[in-house]
Amino acid sequence: MFSRVYSAQTNALQGHIITIEVDISKSFLHAFSIVGLPDKAVEEARDRVSSAIKNSGFENPKSSQYKIVVSLSPASIKKEGSSYDLAIALGYLLSTEEIQFDPEGKIFIGELGLNGDVRSVHGVLPLVEMAKQQGIEEVFVPYENREEAALISDITIYPVKNLKEVIEHLTLQDKKLSSQEKTLWDYSNPQSVIDFADVVGQQQVKRGLLIAASGGHNIAMYGPPGTGKTMLAKAFTGILPPLSEKEALEVTSIHSIAGILNHTIITHPPFRAPHNTSSYVSVIGGGTFPKPGEVTLAHKGVLFLDEFPEFDRRVLESLRQPLEDRKVNISRIKGSVTFPTHFILVAAMNPPPHNATAADIVRYERKISGPIMDRIDMWVHVDHIPYENLSKKDENQETTQVLREKVLQTRKAQHKRFGKEKLNSEMSAKEIGEYIILSEEVEKLLNETASRLSLSPRSYHRVMKLARTIADIEGSEHIERNHILEALQYRPKQK
Repeated sequence: MFSRVYSAQTNALQGHIITIEVDISKSFLHAFSIVGLPDKAVEEARDRVSSAIKNSGFENPKSSQYKIVVSLSPASIKKEGSSYDLAIALGYLLSTEEIQFDPEGKIFIGELGLNGDVRSVHGVLPLVEMAKQQGIEEVFVPYENREEAALISDITIYPVKNLKEVIEHLTLQDKKLSSQEKTLWDYSNPQSVIDFADVVGQQQVKRGLLIAASGGHNIAMYGPPGTGKTMLAKAFTGILPPLSEKEALEVTSIHSIAGILNHTIITHPPFRAPHNTSSYVSVIGGGTFPKPGEVTLAHKGVLFLDEFPEFDRRVLESLRQPLEDRKVNISRIKGSVTFPTHFILVAAMNPPPHNATAADIVRYERKISGPIMDRIDMWVHVDHIPYENLSKKDENQETTQVLREKVLQTRKAQHKRFGKEKLNSEMSAKEIGEYIILSEEVEKLLNETASRLSLSPRSYHRVMKLARTIADIEGSEHIERNHILEALQYRPKQK
């Protein structure tokens, strides 16, 4: 007796349809095996499925004299997690002919409790999106995952609470389950804990963060401890515009796969702030079977690295590819994957301690290499605020909402220039030549200053892109002398 049903799983960040074949034959001794490169959680499905079937009113597979073989294909993909339980149970019941239904065009996703309840799993959104692309008509998902699954339109989603109601829906002419209505998106502005108007002074830093948000530029803040660097970084995401529908689905899929999705849909840029003791794998990604790290979880959002030089040097050097290519390639013996890493880096650092030795200072400064410094567009000093100003309220301080509107208008100008949703920081060398035309006077100023500062070609181009963003903020069609001068002042000071 043989049956075939379908489930799905994610591999890296991609969804894959998994074919579940169940073969049952008479045997003197009971046997239940799962093949197809399963991990421990998949192998344990034998016990979960057996108890769930028994407690749903059917014969316990363990009490039968059957040799049960469950094959998960393609066998080349490592099978992980408990999302196959529901499909395995239905495949078994089909093979024993205890139920009859047509499994074609249907995918079953969910973990089974011992009493037959269907429990939630990670990564449902990318699986449903993949199912739609593959022409699947119906997807059965855990009830708790219903809103996440229903973000994808033009595919029927059935939320299920237990195995018994799935069986009744599939086998009875009078359908028991109701399809889930499409989930409505919430694009309301996030309630930022910190408003820019709450930060006293620091006008130069706020100006720098406005430029960084407008053009998607990386920025580093340095200065004495306690001057508001972390506070400003947390307020930074509030001035970023909401994600587009495509970006929101992409970001939500990543967080769903990682198992950290706290909301049905992520419509605003994520903010990730790993501790400086975080390992290379947790920040960059990796593992035996590569998993996304913080640089991918910050995709389309902000990666905040506080105490920047205190991160392991290997972590800092590994930021080169994510910052330059907006992606990271991770190769392991058991797999090679590419994860997206399109984020804005916001770094913060304190000066070396006053009691540090000369050797300590040199070691501290060498933690950040030239190539990494080159990839950070802006270096802004955060000054100490005089004590008498801390209690004063400045009515002229711009709020987060006002700054967000400026960022939106500046980004609209860039989208119009490129004919798509693209920012100045993403321009290639060819596009710089096409979209950034300098007058003879401005070009001479840039070249003379670049020569004096010994700028690398990468830094030279970053100054041009930064100047283009500053001009866009000012509403200027052409890059003027003052735009170049302001862009140059954000380069790190030479020692």
